[in-house]
Amino acid sequence: MGLITTAAPFKPDAGDQGPWAPYNASAKFTKVYSMPITSSPDLRIAHLGYDRKHTSAEDINSYFPLQRLKEAAADGRMGELSSRFYAVPTLRSQRLTTERDAPQILEICREDRIDAAVLVAT
Repeated sequence: MGLITTAAPFKPDAGDQGPWAPYNASAKFTKVYSMPITSSPDLRIAHLGYDRKHTSAEDINSYFPLQRLKEAAADGRMGELSSRFYAVPTLRSQRLTTERDAPQILEICREDRIDAAVLVAT
């Protein structure tokens, strides 16, 4: 099982990215990336448009459920979790998504022999 996210790695020099942060375009990322799941990555969603009136982004599991997937795999509720997660940018470009980003994600998932993936598009 793979995990695909639109969350971005924390950028210390990019302004407020914490819970309740206003929209922050400086925190965007523009290229597909992957990272190992062995550590707990510091991912944020300040670069995305979401309902900030009713959602705080305080619980990383609400937009990046890595810990919940690890627990499900450990409990035998699902098969093995991939050794890394994958991220796709949200550039509001159908062309870039279909011609560049989606094929890159697919290639990485095939390299890791992923049978299924959970896409958490925030």
